[in-house]
Amino acid sequence: MPAGNENDVKLFQTIGLSEQKAKETLKNGNVTKNLKLAIDEAVKHGPVPQDIGVLLYHLASKIKNQVVDKIPFIINYINEKKLDTVQRIDAALSYLLANLNNPLNVAEFEEFCGIGVVVSPEQIEEEVEKIIKAHEKEIIEKRYRFNSGPLMQQVRNILKWADGKAVKNEFDIQLLYLLGPKTDADFIPVSKMKQPKDKQTKAKKSEIVKEEQKEVSNGERIEAQTISELMKTKIHFHKPGENYKTEGYIVMPNTHRLLQEHLKATGGRVRTRFPPEPNGILHIGHAKAININFGYAAAHDGMCYLRYDDTNPEKEEEKFFTGIREMVEWLGYKPAAITHSSDYFQQLYKWAVELIEKGLAYVCHQSSEEMKGFNPPPSPWRNRRIAESLQLFNDMKDGLLEEGEATLRMKVTLEEGKQDPVAYRIKYSPHHRTGDQWCIYPTYDYTHCLCDSMENITHSLCTKEFQSRRSSYYWLCNALDIYCPVQWEYGRLNVNYTVISKRKIAKLIEEGIVSDWDDPRLFTLSALRRRGFPPEAINNFCAQMGVTGAQATVDPAVLEASVRDVLNLTAPRFMVVLEPIKLTIRNFPHKKPLKLTVPDFPNEPERGHHEITFNEIVYIETSDFKEIEEKGFRRLTPKQPVGLKHVGVVVTFENIEKDASGNIINITVRQDPVSENNKPKAFIHWVSSPVLASVRLYERLFKHKNPEDTNEVPNGFLSDINPISKKEIVAYMDESLSKTAKVYDKIQFERIGFFSVDPDTKPGKLVFNRTVTLKEDAGKI
Repeated sequence: MPAGNENDVKLFQTIGLSEQKAKETLKNGNVTKNLKLAIDEAVKHGPVPQDIGVLLYHLASKIKNQVVDKIPFIINYINEKKLDTVQRIDAALSYLLANLNNPLNVAEFEEFCGIGVVVSPEQIEEEVEKIIKAHEKEIIEKRYRFNSGPLMQQVRNILKWADGKAVKNEFDIQLLYLLGPKTDADFIPVSKMKQPKDKQTKAKKSEIVKEEQKEVSNGERIEAQTISELMKTKIHFHKPGENYKTEGYIVMPNTHRLLQEHLKATGGRVRTRFPPEPNGILHIGHAKAININFGYAAAHDGMCYLRYDDTNPEKEEEKFFTGIREMVEWLGYKPAAITHSSDYFQQLYKWAVELIEKGLAYVCHQSSEEMKGFNPPPSPWRNRRIAESLQLFNDMKDGLLEEGEATLRMKVTLEEGKQDPVAYRIKYSPHHRTGDQWCIYPTYDYTHCLCDSMENITHSLCTKEFQSRRSSYYWLCNALDIYCPVQWEYGRLNVNYTVISKRKIAKLIEEGIVSDWDDPRLFTLSALRRRGFPPEAINNFCAQMGVTGAQATVDPAVLEASVRDVLNLTAPRFMVVLEPIKLTIRNFPHKKPLKLTVPDFPNEPERGHHEITFNEIVYIETSDFKEIEEKGFRRLTPKQPVGLKHVGVVVTFENIEKDASGNIINITVRQDPVSENNKPKAFIHWVSSPVLASVRLYERLFKHKNPEDTNEVPNGFLSDINPISKKEIVAYMDESLSKTAKVYDKIQFERIGFFSVDPDTKPGKLVFNRTVTLKEDAGKI
């Protein structure tokens, strides 16, 4: 590392950054420059304590170039403990950006930042009491499983400058007062409602049911075992053509006529769409979106389109188009049609011209930096003459302006208060489908609702973060006097112990931590397929999550339980030994190896069988033998015989051989038939005349639930890697399995777990991935 960089690392460490965080910061030139300016200014007031250091880093990360010269001014407020939270710093930056061209009004600035505002404990107590009272019935019913996070946020919205820790402490106190101390039942992390056992399969339903899976905004619990059940019996959206019955839907003079034309085009059938951007690999969160969109259409005899939102040519690649379609079909869904936003570029352009002509859109020259943030300054070109905007928009289309020189913006305010979202921007990149035909491309805010309208979508189902775009969705369709679908939002699905960001997965690949996008330790859909997760298990898992407004973050064990439920019924059983130890049967009575036929499913022999070999030398798991007796151990010891599965014999210890290092190399045993007087305490699996296979045993990739949370993992997600997340061993299996196993086949290794044949398999060399263990507590994957 150059000497200058080393000095900067040491400088950044003086304000509390770890060495790794300091080095990561240096990769961002802008943040580095801003942080050095902030530290230089701060040290004028004396040594920088760690709590101030946190604020300096936040300031350096968030400040825009237009107000960098205000760093001394802001540092002075930080040093005086007036800007003492990141919320106040964000407010300060927003105010300064919004008033770039105005003289600084200190009194107004301080009021905007809440400087001097003290939220008393009594105020917090009063607001918390009001909100708990409003939800008292639900809280008492759910007790400590109640998710109080959204209620805390309500208090923070009312008392903007309240300390978050103080709000949480007050919630804890009042919940304790209302509910009393936790009972034993409150400490049980899962529901103990047992599912009935299937006598044939003895498959156990998972007992893990997270509370956040069940919550919806009105407190109703929504649970289903399959997507079909969920969509038919638990979800009640509007009927096609009855859009106007939905709360918030805007009825215009032509709405009734447009709905009638819509019904004529669709035949009154449900029509949904799954609209991914083709710029990355689908992950477990997308599985929920796929199931909701395709599942709702299927449950109501409708159709679902796969529409690629291909409006960003710089990031789109053929492999993403192909990969998305493969995963949709792998989950069991066939699109009624495959469309692209680019199919409609010409019509979208015509409508943009129409908006300009109506005075509802204008060409703007603000930079992307100037438009960023929650409260950017209004555009000075908002009231530009229509003729001028039309000419400039045509110039944009004809390639007469540079990238970033102009955008087309819509005159509408979003729910969150942000004004005039961009409709078109200039990009001189060839498009995957249209080549160099266009150099202006529409944005999601502009494209999405118009494509939904053109495709006569009845239900535009999307995740909660798009709720703030609903106003522009309805406004744009109505401004153009075209059919307006209904937008419904549902909560995102997240899983603990993983990352799903494309950038972060790319970093894991670049660092050699994972092999590729389909590394079985990831939660991309291609990785889950490679690990052996059956698609129906993923679909059932999504059904159990329900369709709620609340974001759900669940433990991987919930998904793994769904996988076990499916594989218990579908994966044939084979005997495979992972850590072999050799047994020699001294009195093996046969001159040749025996060929035995055993069922693939012991409780359902009619479903198929395979052949195994039994010879005088067999291999058992090392863990199935103990040289020194242990209480409760039921397998082979020098004083305790054990049965061999499928053979009907009991083997009894006679002698042991070890090498010079003390490792066991052979155990001599005697075999006797199982009888009334010779019943072993247990039967174990074994392999004779084995064929070798490579087996990959996976554990969780990260050590913490949320590796992206800097409070939980201060040094960043790359510092949280589990060093034993992958182990590869050589296992012994029967020849019959080696002859029949194909890539992606799912197998239950008896007494061990469920495994899947990996694509790395080659002729003569099988490779297996452990999908899940047999029992929930047998190992974390």
